[in-house]
Amino acid sequence: TTTTTSNPTTETPATSSSAQRLTIPPPVTPLNRVPYSGPVDPKLSRGKRQTSSRFNLSRNRELTKLPALRDTAASEREEMMIQKLRQCCVLFDFVTDPLSDLKMKEIKRAALNELVEYVTHNRGVITENIYPEAVNVFRVNAYRTLPPTSNPSGAEFDPEEDEPSLEAAWPHLQIVYEFFLRFLESPDFSPQIAKRFIDQTFVYQLLELFDTEDPRERDFLKTTLHRIYGKFLGLRAYIRKQINNIFYTFVYETEKHNGIAELLEILGSIINGFALPLKEEHKVFLLKVLIPLHKVKSLSVYHPQLAYCVVQFLEKDPTLTEPVVMSLLKFWPKVHSPKEVMFLNEMEEVLDVIDPQEFVKIQVPLFRQLSKCVSSPHFQVAERALYFWNNEYILSLVTDNVAVILPIMFVPLYRNSKTHWNKTIHGLIYNALKLFMEINQRLFDECVNNYRRERSSEKERATARERAWSTIHRMAVANPVSKQFKNLDLVDEGLTSSSTSVFDQVDVDSDPTADFAVLPNATSTMASSSGSLTQMRRRSDLPPDLATQRALEAHRRADDLLNPSKTSNRNPPQ
Repeated sequence: TTTTTSNPTTETPATSSSAQRLTIPPPVTPLNRVPYSGPVDPKLSRGKRQTSSRFNLSRNRELTKLPALRDTAASEREEMMIQKLRQCCVLFDFVTDPLSDLKMKEIKRAALNELVEYVTHNRGVITENIYPEAVNVFRVNAYRTLPPTSNPSGAEFDPEEDEPSLEAAWPHLQIVYEFFLRFLESPDFSPQIAKRFIDQTFVYQLLELFDTEDPRERDFLKTTLHRIYGKFLGLRAYIRKQINNIFYTFVYETEKHNGIAELLEILGSIINGFALPLKEEHKVFLLKVLIPLHKVKSLSVYHPQLAYCVVQFLEKDPTLTEPVVMSLLKFWPKVHSPKEVMFLNEMEEVLDVIDPQEFVKIQVPLFRQLSKCVSSPHFQVAERALYFWNNEYILSLVTDNVAVILPIMFVPLYRNSKTHWNKTIHGLIYNALKLFMEINQRLFDECVNNYRRERSSEKERATARERAWSTIHRMAVANPVSKQFKNLDLVDEGLTSSSTSVFDQVDVDSDPTADFAVLPNATSTMASSSGSLTQMRRRSDLPPDLATQRALEAHRRADDLLNPSKTSNRNPPQ
């Protein structure tokens, strides 16, 4: 969930519209990415996966229940709290024998809950002697070897299809995370004392945990890292550097990491607080780290958070628009239609914040790509591209530069209005053409006439080419050697039919404006069609794991625990 505290770095004053956008938090990373509502095949079964990390279990797991802190004398509470913290460093087996040591597990769970309550509702309880013990509780319980990310069949783990393996030790681990967050959030917490224990090694190990499959743990890790970033100024550059390294490894080496969305969500809050003018380090991060993240095949897992970060940079520094847009066009997918829809979504967000001066620099390559998208046989790609004309700000930019844009867009729009297989696309294209005609009737008529001339010349060239082939065919038949080739007539017939069929699909003399009279207002029609653009589905045939679904639905996000009054204002899961 998104963080609700002030941004960790100094934020400069912004204009009214920009300030309103900067207050929008990053998109929330969904806990359950692949909800499945289809029929379950009883013949299929989900294989058994490793459901827990490798913990170094304590040899001596015998615990004695200690007196409650509230019943202890004030002079002895610090020592009693230290004893309870040391009790919480004992690790139990939740995998091979989950029913073992039930009494001891309950003692530890009760001690953790009491510590959370004690730190939350009391002041002056975090003394200098508590810091090493509290950090050690988190280090011992959280830092461990994560299980391998593979599905039951041994194939590569797919975060878009495979359900995550949940941490078996979560009943204790969740309370450990909550205690550490309460510890960091306490008014008694002093970064000057804690920096001796929360250092670069601690942060490095914390970042390694982001690769866990359990989305509940990544949610707590995200909030914990953001709190550390906000309180420890000396660790900020190191945290950004290590996140960069994770991204570099992910993009150029492994393409496997479970916590990219959460890390980008943290960066979205950090970028919000960058001071102006932006440092060169931050510009390099945008162009060399964030933009290459668009290449990875699992882009859909983290694309909302990535697009948010990119747009935040462009709001901070509009001069970055041209290199960003050109880079996106460079990485534009060629054969992956769902990914192309994501690129179109992001491009519209970029155009929402673009300056008119920067738009002029990228309008030609951008609309050449949009013309290809409009011509796409995949109806969702064509539909998403045509919805650009439903955006009032983009339409105003098009109006100001219609002399450049209309000649680029007219031919693909008109051709597909006659040849596209999807009837919905026909209506959207007619609406786009009608908007262009309303913007500049004279230029539209010029484009119509130019198109007719080009189509006529194309047809003449095709006819001349056909006559030339016919002449060659007659000469070949007249040759005595031609009797050796019995299928020559079939070849000629194939050439003739293929050369004429392409140009007969669109009537050269037809009027592009003839169909506009039966259409309602273009803007209102497109607005009524722009409902749900994102269509998610689960490709796997395996039945869902109901226990996993129930555990994810029951999870309470870290920010909800820390700020219960703001739960209703938090972004809904996506």
